[in-house]
Amino acid sequence: MTSDRFIRAVRELDRQNSGDPSRVLVGGKPIPRELAKADWLSGWISRLEPAPSEALRLTARCQHLRRFELKRSEFPDGRAGYHAWRKHMAAFHADEAAKVLSSAGYDDETISEVRRIVQKQGLGAHADVQTMEDALCLSFIEHDLADFGSGQSEEKLLGILRETWRKMSPRGRELAGTLAEELPDEVRALLKRALAPSE
Repeated sequence: MTSDRFIRAVRELDRQNSGDPSRVLVGGKPIPRELAKADWLSGWISRLEPAPSEALRLTARCQHLRRFELKRSEFPDGRAGYHAWRKHMAAFHADEAAKVLSSAGYDDETISEVRRIVQKQGLGAHADVQTMEDALCLSFIEHDLADFGSGQSEEKLLGILRETWRKMSPRGRELAGTLAEELPDEVRALLKRALAPSE
């Protein structure tokens, strides 16, 4: 059952993500990128978990809430700067989502669970956190890998794909194997090479 507070929260989260100036084509129509990403995450959550918790369903709509406001260029170059940016983003998404959920009438326990999932606390041990990680990885492979790879060296891409695979659960890997058959030939070949046993 979908509660009134869930509807209110999702409506507001989607409204905020609709402010993304970047667009992607979905069914031939330009859609705000972060709104489309929330839709993709929600779809993967449904495939990964037949009965997802309300906190997990909410997090699909706010995992990257207003990400377009946080510029990588505002942080130092290099690995340390990248990790600082990622940490700042996760805290921002969690804080802003908490404001929306509180206004919609959610209790502290649910808000804390959403915060935990958004910030990936307990990855590998907490079921909802792992399901979200799987959904993020699958969405990246399905929708972002082809374009992302055009600006990267093959060596770097292989490393990213191996790291992505390492973070996924057996169920996530199973769905990734099914998804691979639907990918463009060059992306499928890259994925196959990344997962081949080391010589």
